[in-house]
Amino acid sequence: MKILPLRLKPSQDLRQSLKDFVQTQNIEAGFILTAIGSLKQAAIRFADREEITILHDKFEILSLNGTVANTGVHLHIAISDRNGKTIGGHLVDGCIIYTTAEIVIGVSEEFRFLRTTDPETGYLELEIDFNK
Repeated sequence: MKILPLRLKPSQDLRQSLKDFVQTQNIEAGFILTAIGSLKQAAIRFADREEITILHDKFEILSLNGTVANTGVHLHIAISDRNGKTIGGHLVDGCIIYTTAEIVIGVSEEFRFLRTTDPETGYLELEIDFNK
């Protein structure tokens, strides 16, 4: 496994910055090992909803989980507000860094992650290519 650290700075978009990093590094099968930081705006799609919720406040990033590849990313985030209230869901574009985000990505060089439409769910789902 290869390990790649990344630090994002104020006003960067969390998801878009990760997508750009993955493309630049040509990551074919990556996953988030750890992530902490803060947001000044959160954009989350909650479970079983199509609409995106935009939250304007300061938030701590408690966790960021998922897979990343040059074929697509699928990430979930958990954040807390100034009172410790914790919420989370599907990470979408629009999560804007407040002070920093410190992210470490693990990369496997043994296979590739693809995103293909699953006929059962209708969504782009993870397909693993073991024949890299």
